[in-house]
Amino acid sequence: MKKIYFIFSILLMNTIISKAQKINTDFLPNLLATQPEQFKELLDNPEKYRLQILYTQIDRDKNNRPKFTSYGYRINDTEYFYPASTVKFPASALALEKINNLNIKGLTKETAMLTGAEYERHTPVTKDTTSENGLPSVAHYIKKILMVSDNDAFNRLYEFLGQDGFNDALHKKGYENTRIFHRLQVGMNKEQNRRTNPIKFVSGNEILYQQPMVISEKNYSSPKPIGIGKGYMQGDSVVNTPFDFKDRNFYPLLDQQSVLKSIIFPEAVEAKKRFNLTDEDYQFLYKYMSQMPTESVYPNYNPTEFYPTYCKFMLYGSGKNDVPNPSVRIFNKVGDAYGFLLDNAYIVDFEKGIEFMVSAVLLCNKDEIFNDDKYDYDTIGFPFMKNLGQLLYNYELARLRKHKPDLSKFKIVYDK
Repeated sequence: MKKIYFIFSILLMNTIISKAQKINTDFLPNLLATQPEQFKELLDNPEKYRLQILYTQIDRDKNNRPKFTSYGYRINDTEYFYPASTVKFPASALALEKINNLNIKGLTKETAMLTGAEYERHTPVTKDTTSENGLPSVAHYIKKILMVSDNDAFNRLYEFLGQDGFNDALHKKGYENTRIFHRLQVGMNKEQNRRTNPIKFVSGNEILYQQPMVISEKNYSSPKPIGIGKGYMQGDSVVNTPFDFKDRNFYPLLDQQSVLKSIIFPEAVEAKKRFNLTDEDYQFLYKYMSQMPTESVYPNYNPTEFYPTYCKFMLYGSGKNDVPNPSVRIFNKVGDAYGFLLDNAYIVDFEKGIEFMVSAVLLCNKDEIFNDDKYDYDTIGFPFMKNLGQLLYNYELARLRKHKPDLSKFKIVYDK
Protein backbone atom coordinates (compact mmCIF):
# COMPACT_ATOMS: atom_id res chain seq x y z
CA MET A 1 0.00 0.00 0.00
CA LYS A 2 2.88 2.38 0.83
CA LYS A 3 4.44 1.74 -2.59
CA ILE A 4 1.13 2.48 -4.36
CA TYR A 5 0.68 5.65 -2.36
CA PHE A 6 4.24 6.76 -3.18
CA ILE A 7 3.66 6.26 -6.94
CA PHE A 8 0.39 8.12 -6.80
CA SER A 9 1.94 10.95 -4.80
CA ILE A 10 4.71 11.43 -7.35
CA LEU A 11 2.20 11.45 -10.20
CA LEU A 12 0.09 14.02 -8.41
CA MET A 13 3.09 16.28 -7.75
CA ASN A 14 4.04 16.12 -11.42
CA THR A 15 0.58 17.13 -12.60
CA ILE A 16 -0.25 20.24 -10.62
CA ILE A 17 -2.44 22.41 -12.80
CA SER A 18 -2.64 26.17 -12.95
CA LYS A 19 -5.77 28.03 -11.87
CA ALA A 20 -6.44 29.01 -15.48
CA GLN A 21 -6.29 25.43 -16.75
CA LYS A 22 -9.57 23.59 -16.31
CA ILE A 23 -8.54 20.09 -17.39
CA ASN A 24 -5.10 18.60 -16.90
CA THR A 25 -4.10 16.26 -19.72
CA ASP A 26 -0.88 14.74 -18.32
CA PHE A 27 -2.06 12.96 -15.21
CA LEU A 28 -4.26 10.18 -16.63
CA PRO A 29 -1.80 8.86 -19.25
CA ASN A 30 0.83 8.57 -16.51
CA LEU A 31 -1.55 6.86 -14.12
CA LEU A 32 -2.80 4.41 -16.78
CA ALA A 33 0.80 3.64 -17.73
CA THR A 34 1.40 2.23 -14.23
CA GLN A 35 -0.77 -0.74 -15.30
CA PRO A 36 0.59 -1.67 -18.76
CA GLU A 37 -0.93 -5.15 -18.71
CA GLN A 38 -4.37 -3.54 -18.55
CA PHE A 39 -4.05 -0.37 -20.62
CA LYS A 40 -1.00 -0.52 -22.94
CA GLU A 41 -2.91 -1.69 -26.02
CA LEU A 42 -5.39 1.16 -25.64
CA LEU A 43 -2.73 3.76 -24.90
CA ASP A 44 -0.75 2.65 -27.96
CA ASN A 45 -3.82 2.97 -30.22
CA PRO A 46 -6.14 5.59 -28.68
CA GLU A 47 -7.36 6.94 -32.04
CA LYS A 48 -8.41 3.47 -33.17
CA TYR A 49 -10.42 2.99 -29.99
CA ARG A 50 -11.66 6.61 -29.93
CA LEU A 51 -10.80 6.53 -26.26
CA GLN A 52 -11.80 9.47 -24.07
CA ILE A 53 -11.70 9.69 -20.27
CA LEU A 54 -12.70 12.47 -17.89
CA TYR A 55 -11.87 11.96 -14.21
CA THR A 56 -12.82 14.55 -11.60
CA GLN A 57 -11.53 14.65 -8.05
CA ILE A 58 -13.78 16.15 -5.38
CA ASP A 59 -12.42 17.85 -2.28
CA ARG A 60 -14.64 19.31 0.42
CA ASP A 61 -13.97 22.36 2.58
CA LYS A 62 -14.83 22.54 6.28
CA ASN A 63 -18.42 23.40 5.35
CA ASN A 64 -18.66 20.36 3.05
CA ARG A 65 -18.66 22.51 -0.09
CA PRO A 66 -17.10 20.63 -3.03
CA LYS A 67 -14.13 21.73 -5.12
CA PHE A 68 -13.51 19.96 -8.42
CA THR A 69 -10.24 19.13 -10.18
CA SER A 70 -10.60 17.48 -13.59
CA TYR A 71 -8.16 15.31 -15.52
CA GLY A 72 -8.77 14.38 -19.13
CA TYR A 73 -7.46 11.92 -21.69
CA ARG A 74 -8.12 12.81 -25.35
CA ILE A 75 -11.16 14.91 -24.44
CA ASN A 76 -12.43 16.33 -27.72
CA ASP A 77 -15.89 17.76 -28.34
CA THR A 78 -15.45 17.36 -32.10
CA GLU A 79 -14.43 13.68 -32.22
CA TYR A 80 -17.62 11.73 -32.80
CA PHE A 81 -18.77 8.78 -30.76
CA TYR A 82 -22.24 7.31 -30.63
CA PRO A 83 -23.66 8.11 -27.16
CA ALA A 84 -26.10 5.18 -27.10
CA SER A 85 -28.19 5.08 -23.91
CA THR A 86 -26.34 7.87 -22.10
CA VAL A 87 -28.84 10.27 -23.74
CA LYS A 88 -31.50 8.83 -21.45
CA PHE A 89 -30.10 10.66 -18.42
CA PRO A 90 -30.75 14.22 -19.65
CA ALA A 91 -34.12 13.03 -20.96
CA SER A 92 -35.04 11.95 -17.43
CA ALA A 93 -34.00 15.26 -15.87
CA LEU A 94 -35.71 17.31 -18.57
CA ALA A 95 -38.97 15.35 -18.25
CA LEU A 96 -39.08 16.20 -14.54
CA GLU A 97 -38.21 19.79 -15.35
CA LYS A 98 -40.98 20.04 -17.95
CA ILE A 99 -43.57 18.87 -15.43
CA ASN A 100 -42.36 21.51 -12.98
CA ASN A 101 -42.39 24.20 -15.68
CA LEU A 102 -45.96 23.31 -16.70
CA ASN A 103 -46.97 24.04 -13.10
CA ILE A 104 -50.43 22.46 -13.43
CA LYS A 105 -52.30 21.63 -10.25
CA GLY A 106 -52.37 17.90 -9.70
CA LEU A 107 -49.83 17.12 -12.45
CA THR A 108 -46.81 15.26 -11.07
CA LYS A 109 -44.28 12.74 -12.29
CA GLU A 110 -46.58 10.03 -10.87
CA THR A 111 -49.61 11.14 -12.95
CA ALA A 112 -50.74 8.60 -15.54
CA MET A 113 -49.24 9.45 -18.94
CA LEU A 114 -51.14 8.08 -21.92
CA THR A 115 -49.47 8.13 -25.32
CA GLY A 116 -51.39 8.14 -28.59
CA ALA A 117 -50.32 7.57 -32.21
CA GLU A 118 -50.99 9.77 -35.25
CA TYR A 119 -48.17 8.99 -37.66
CA GLU A 120 -46.58 5.97 -39.29
CA ARG A 121 -44.56 3.71 -36.98
CA HIS A 122 -45.84 5.55 -33.90
CA THR A 123 -47.27 3.27 -31.21
CA PRO A 124 -49.67 4.05 -28.34
CA VAL A 125 -49.26 3.28 -24.63
CA THR A 126 -52.22 3.21 -22.22
CA LYS A 127 -51.04 0.74 -19.58
CA ASP A 128 -47.88 -0.58 -17.93
CA THR A 129 -48.16 -3.90 -16.15
CA THR A 130 -44.75 -3.40 -14.47
CA SER A 131 -45.95 -0.41 -12.43
CA GLU A 132 -47.73 -0.64 -9.09
CA ASN A 133 -51.01 0.81 -10.42
CA GLY A 134 -50.73 -0.68 -13.93
CA LEU A 135 -50.38 2.75 -15.58
CA PRO A 136 -47.45 4.45 -17.31
CA SER A 137 -45.98 7.64 -15.85
CA VAL A 138 -42.90 9.81 -16.15
CA ALA A 139 -41.71 8.50 -12.77
CA HIS A 140 -42.03 4.87 -13.80
CA TYR A 141 -40.32 5.47 -17.13
CA ILE A 142 -37.40 7.09 -15.32
CA LYS A 143 -37.12 4.15 -12.93
CA LYS A 144 -36.81 1.77 -15.87
CA ILE A 145 -34.31 4.03 -17.63
CA LEU A 146 -31.98 4.47 -14.68
CA MET A 147 -32.04 0.91 -13.35
CA VAL A 148 -31.94 -1.16 -16.56
CA SER A 149 -31.67 1.37 -19.43
CA ASP A 150 -35.08 0.60 -20.94
CA ASN A 151 -35.28 1.84 -24.55
CA ASP A 152 -39.06 2.17 -24.80
CA ALA A 153 -39.11 4.24 -21.60
CA PHE A 154 -36.65 6.67 -23.18
CA ASN A 155 -38.68 6.87 -26.37
CA ARG A 156 -41.77 7.87 -24.37
CA LEU A 157 -39.90 10.67 -22.62
CA TYR A 158 -38.48 11.77 -25.98
CA GLU A 159 -42.05 12.03 -27.23
CA PHE A 160 -43.12 14.02 -24.17
CA LEU A 161 -40.24 16.47 -24.59
CA GLY A 162 -40.47 16.77 -28.38
CA GLN A 163 -37.44 16.93 -30.64
CA ASP A 164 -37.11 20.73 -30.43
CA GLY A 165 -38.03 20.89 -26.76
CA PHE A 166 -35.35 18.32 -25.92
CA ASN A 167 -32.57 20.09 -27.80
CA ASP A 168 -33.58 23.68 -27.07
CA ALA A 169 -33.60 22.98 -23.34
CA LEU A 170 -30.10 21.50 -23.43
CA HIS A 171 -28.71 24.24 -25.67
CA LYS A 172 -30.06 26.95 -23.34
CA LYS A 173 -28.15 25.30 -20.51
CA GLY A 174 -24.94 25.62 -22.50
CA TYR A 175 -24.76 22.20 -24.13
CA GLU A 176 -24.64 23.52 -27.70
CA ASN A 177 -22.64 20.59 -29.08
CA THR A 178 -25.22 18.03 -27.95
CA ARG A 179 -27.90 16.91 -30.38
CA ILE A 180 -30.46 14.23 -29.46
CA PHE A 181 -32.99 13.79 -32.22
CA HIS A 182 -34.06 10.19 -32.61
CA ARG A 183 -35.66 7.39 -30.67
CA LEU A 184 -33.64 4.31 -29.78
CA GLN A 185 -33.77 0.76 -31.13
CA VAL A 186 -36.95 1.17 -33.22
CA GLY A 187 -35.16 2.23 -36.43
CA MET A 188 -37.38 5.17 -37.38
CA ASN A 189 -36.37 7.51 -40.19
CA LYS A 190 -35.83 11.28 -39.88
CA GLU A 191 -39.41 12.21 -40.73
CA GLN A 192 -40.81 9.76 -38.22
CA ASN A 193 -38.48 11.04 -35.52
CA ARG A 194 -39.45 14.65 -36.23
CA ARG A 195 -42.99 13.83 -35.19
CA THR A 196 -43.67 13.02 -31.57
CA ASN A 197 -46.83 11.28 -30.39
CA PRO A 198 -49.80 13.05 -28.83
CA ILE A 199 -49.83 12.69 -25.03
CA LYS A 200 -52.39 13.07 -22.24
CA PHE A 201 -51.86 13.19 -18.50
CA VAL A 202 -54.96 12.00 -16.71
CA SER A 203 -56.24 11.64 -13.17
CA GLY A 204 -59.23 9.33 -13.22
CA ASN A 205 -61.48 10.75 -15.94
CA GLU A 206 -59.93 14.22 -15.78
CA ILE A 207 -57.40 15.33 -18.38
CA LEU A 208 -54.85 17.49 -16.57
CA TYR A 209 -52.67 18.24 -19.60
CA GLN A 210 -52.49 17.19 -23.22
CA GLN A 211 -50.25 18.00 -26.13
CA PRO A 212 -50.87 17.17 -29.79
CA MET A 213 -48.42 15.53 -32.16
CA VAL A 214 -45.53 17.98 -32.41
CA ILE A 215 -43.56 18.33 -35.65
CA SER A 216 -40.01 19.68 -35.63
CA GLU A 217 -38.94 21.83 -38.57
CA LYS A 218 -35.27 21.85 -37.60
CA ASN A 219 -32.46 19.70 -38.94
CA TYR A 220 -30.21 18.27 -36.23
CA SER A 221 -28.09 16.07 -38.49
CA SER A 222 -24.42 16.85 -38.89
CA PRO A 223 -23.84 19.11 -41.92
CA LYS A 224 -20.95 16.85 -42.96
CA PRO A 225 -20.63 13.06 -43.19
CA ILE A 226 -19.18 11.30 -40.13
CA GLY A 227 -17.65 8.18 -41.60
CA ILE A 228 -16.19 5.62 -39.18
CA GLY A 229 -14.71 2.19 -39.81
CA LYS A 230 -14.14 0.22 -43.01
CA GLY A 231 -17.69 -0.89 -43.75
CA TYR A 232 -21.08 -2.02 -42.50
CA MET A 233 -23.56 -4.83 -42.94
CA GLN A 234 -26.57 -4.22 -45.15
CA GLY A 235 -28.71 -7.32 -45.21
CA ASP A 236 -26.33 -10.23 -45.70
CA SER A 237 -23.66 -8.20 -47.49
CA VAL A 238 -20.82 -5.93 -46.36
CA VAL A 239 -20.78 -2.42 -47.84
CA ASN A 240 -17.11 -1.48 -48.02
CA THR A 241 -17.44 2.20 -47.17
CA PRO A 242 -17.28 3.86 -43.73
CA PHE A 243 -20.52 3.88 -41.75
CA ASP A 244 -21.99 7.40 -41.68
CA PHE A 245 -23.15 8.63 -38.25
CA LYS A 246 -24.30 12.09 -39.38
CA ASP A 247 -27.95 11.19 -38.69
CA ARG A 248 -27.21 9.83 -35.20
CA ASN A 249 -27.33 11.46 -31.77
CA PHE A 250 -24.25 13.14 -30.33
CA TYR A 251 -23.58 13.87 -26.64
CA PRO A 252 -19.92 14.84 -25.94
CA LEU A 253 -18.20 13.53 -22.83
CA LEU A 254 -17.68 16.99 -21.36
CA ASP A 255 -21.41 17.64 -21.64
CA GLN A 256 -22.18 14.26 -20.13
CA GLN A 257 -20.14 14.87 -16.99
CA SER A 258 -21.37 18.45 -16.76
CA VAL A 259 -25.00 17.25 -16.74
CA LEU A 260 -24.09 14.65 -14.11
CA LYS A 261 -22.40 17.32 -12.01
CA SER A 262 -25.41 19.62 -12.27
CA ILE A 263 -27.65 16.85 -10.91
CA ILE A 264 -25.33 15.58 -8.17
CA PHE A 265 -24.04 19.02 -7.14
CA PRO A 266 -26.64 21.58 -8.30
CA GLU A 267 -25.46 24.11 -5.72
CA ALA A 268 -21.95 24.02 -7.18
CA VAL A 269 -22.75 24.85 -10.82
CA GLU A 270 -23.77 28.12 -12.42
CA ALA A 271 -27.51 28.79 -12.44
CA LYS A 272 -27.68 28.49 -16.23
CA LYS A 273 -26.72 24.83 -16.12
CA ARG A 274 -29.14 23.79 -13.39
CA PHE A 275 -32.37 21.93 -14.02
CA ASN A 276 -35.60 23.21 -12.53
CA LEU A 277 -36.02 20.36 -10.07
CA THR A 278 -37.35 20.07 -6.55
CA ASP A 279 -35.41 18.51 -3.67
CA GLU A 280 -37.71 15.50 -3.99
CA ASP A 281 -36.86 15.26 -7.71
CA TYR A 282 -33.15 15.14 -6.93
CA GLN A 283 -33.64 12.42 -4.31
CA PHE A 284 -35.77 10.49 -6.80
CA LEU A 285 -32.98 10.62 -9.40
CA TYR A 286 -30.30 9.70 -6.85
CA LYS A 287 -32.32 6.68 -5.76
CA TYR A 288 -32.83 5.14 -9.17
CA MET A 289 -29.42 6.10 -10.54
CA SER A 290 -27.87 3.99 -7.78
CA GLN A 291 -30.48 1.32 -7.07
CA MET A 292 -29.71 -2.21 -8.16
CA PRO A 293 -32.45 -3.94 -10.17
CA THR A 294 -32.49 -6.74 -7.60
CA GLU A 295 -33.66 -4.16 -5.04
CA SER A 296 -36.66 -3.13 -7.12
CA VAL A 297 -40.26 -4.23 -6.49
CA TYR A 298 -41.92 -2.18 -9.27
CA PRO A 299 -40.69 -3.17 -11.79
CA ASN A 300 -39.84 -6.63 -10.55
CA TYR A 301 -36.76 -7.78 -12.46
CA ASN A 302 -35.50 -11.30 -13.11
CA PRO A 303 -32.19 -11.45 -11.18
CA THR A 304 -30.67 -13.83 -13.71
CA GLU A 305 -31.00 -11.25 -16.47
CA PHE A 306 -30.79 -8.13 -14.33
CA TYR A 307 -28.14 -9.03 -11.75
CA PRO A 308 -27.02 -6.69 -8.91
CA THR A 309 -24.18 -4.99 -10.82
CA TYR A 310 -26.17 -4.66 -14.06
CA CYS A 311 -25.33 -1.36 -15.82
CA LYS A 312 -22.48 -0.61 -13.40
CA PHE A 313 -19.57 -0.82 -15.81
CA MET A 314 -17.10 1.12 -13.67
CA LEU A 315 -15.70 -1.19 -10.97
CA TYR A 316 -17.69 -4.23 -12.18
CA GLY A 317 -17.60 -4.38 -15.99
CA SER A 318 -20.16 -7.00 -16.98
CA GLY A 319 -19.47 -9.17 -13.95
CA LYS A 320 -22.71 -11.08 -13.47
CA ASN A 321 -21.21 -12.97 -10.55
CA ASP A 322 -19.51 -10.00 -8.89
CA VAL A 323 -20.67 -9.24 -5.37
CA PRO A 324 -21.11 -5.47 -5.05
CA ASN A 325 -19.18 -3.70 -2.32
CA PRO A 326 -21.88 -2.92 0.30
CA SER A 327 -20.34 0.47 1.19
CA VAL A 328 -20.12 1.64 -2.44
CA ARG A 329 -22.87 3.16 -4.57
CA ILE A 330 -22.55 4.14 -8.22
CA PHE A 331 -24.81 6.94 -9.50
CA ASN A 332 -24.50 6.60 -13.25
CA LYS A 333 -25.84 6.08 -16.75
CA VAL A 334 -24.20 3.70 -19.21
CA GLY A 335 -24.51 3.09 -22.92
CA ASP A 336 -23.50 0.49 -25.49
CA ALA A 337 -24.32 0.40 -29.19
CA TYR A 338 -22.48 0.17 -32.53
CA GLY A 339 -19.45 -1.05 -30.58
CA PHE A 340 -19.25 2.12 -28.47
CA LEU A 341 -19.20 1.51 -24.71
CA LEU A 342 -19.76 4.34 -22.22
CA ASP A 343 -20.22 5.07 -18.55
CA ASN A 344 -20.89 8.43 -16.87
CA ALA A 345 -20.60 7.90 -13.12
CA TYR A 346 -20.37 9.46 -9.68
CA ILE A 347 -18.92 6.88 -7.29
CA VAL A 348 -19.02 7.03 -3.50
CA ASP A 349 -17.76 4.82 -0.71
CA PHE A 350 -19.61 5.76 2.47
CA GLU A 351 -17.33 3.74 4.75
CA LYS A 352 -14.05 5.03 3.32
CA GLY A 353 -15.35 8.57 2.76
CA ILE A 354 -14.35 8.88 -0.89
CA GLU A 355 -16.17 10.27 -3.92
CA PHE A 356 -15.22 10.99 -7.52
CA MET A 357 -16.68 11.33 -11.00
CA VAL A 358 -15.48 9.46 -14.07
CA SER A 359 -16.84 9.44 -17.61
CA ALA A 360 -15.36 7.31 -20.38
CA VAL A 361 -16.02 6.05 -23.89
CA LEU A 362 -14.23 3.65 -26.22
CA LEU A 363 -15.00 1.88 -29.48
CA CYS A 364 -14.84 -1.91 -29.27
CA ASN A 365 -14.92 -2.90 -32.93
CA LYS A 366 -11.63 -4.44 -34.04
CA ASP A 367 -12.85 -5.55 -37.47
CA GLU A 368 -14.16 -1.99 -38.12
CA ILE A 369 -17.40 -3.37 -39.58
CA PHE A 370 -20.63 -1.97 -38.14
CA ASN A 371 -24.02 -3.68 -37.78
CA ASP A 372 -22.48 -7.16 -37.84
CA ASP A 373 -23.13 -7.79 -34.13
CA LYS A 374 -19.45 -8.67 -33.75
CA TYR A 375 -18.28 -6.15 -31.18
CA ASP A 376 -15.54 -6.57 -28.59
CA TYR A 377 -17.43 -5.53 -25.48
CA ASP A 378 -16.51 -8.62 -23.46
CA THR A 379 -12.86 -8.83 -24.47
CA ILE A 380 -11.94 -5.12 -24.58
CA GLY A 381 -14.72 -2.81 -23.38
CA PHE A 382 -15.97 -4.27 -20.11
CA PRO A 383 -12.49 -5.20 -18.84
CA PHE A 384 -11.34 -1.63 -19.59
CA MET A 385 -14.25 -0.09 -17.67
CA LYS A 386 -13.75 -2.40 -14.70
CA ASN A 387 -10.00 -1.83 -14.61
CA LEU A 388 -10.34 1.94 -15.00
CA GLY A 389 -12.90 2.16 -12.21
CA GLN A 390 -10.78 0.05 -9.89
CA LEU A 391 -7.59 1.99 -10.68
CA LEU A 392 -9.26 5.31 -9.87
CA TYR A 393 -10.98 3.87 -6.81
CA ASN A 394 -7.64 2.62 -5.44
CA TYR A 395 -6.05 5.98 -6.20
CA GLU A 396 -8.85 7.71 -4.29
CA LEU A 397 -8.32 5.38 -1.34
CA ALA A 398 -4.69 6.51 -1.13
CA ARG A 399 -5.32 10.20 -1.84
CA LEU A 400 -5.16 12.49 1.20
CA ARG A 401 -8.10 14.78 1.95
CA LYS A 402 -8.09 17.69 4.35
CA HIS A 403 -11.76 17.17 5.18
CA LYS A 404 -13.73 13.94 5.11
CA PRO A 405 -16.89 14.45 3.03
CA ASP A 406 -20.37 14.31 4.52
CA LEU A 407 -22.13 12.02 2.04
CA SER A 408 -25.33 11.58 4.01
CA LYS A 409 -27.55 13.09 1.31
CA PHE A 410 -26.67 10.14 -0.93
CA LYS A 411 -27.59 7.47 1.63
CA ILE A 412 -30.90 6.16 0.42
CA VAL A 413 -33.48 3.62 1.52
CA TYR A 414 -34.06 1.35 -1.46
CA ASP A 415 -37.60 0.10 -1.76
CA LYS A 416 -39.97 -0.24 -4.73
